[in-house]
Amino acid sequence: MIQLNYNNLDGETQSYLHSLSKKDVERRFGVQLWAHAVKYGLDHEKLLEEETIRNLYNYKYVFNI
Repeated sequence: MIQLNYNNLDGETQSYLHSLSKKDVERRFGVQLWAHAVKYGLDHEKLLEEETIRNLYNYKYVFNI
């Protein structure tokens, strides 16, 4: 078993995981992020992107070879 973090993965895999993470963040926190962005006058897309990246580092990547 090999354990890797997000930075150890190739670009294509990082892009794929980024898109999955973005969907996950939108599903779990979309309404809260939108309300926070409106309340504090923040850019919703930028806030979503920051949370997506933060979410990526909470994943554990395990590969069985």
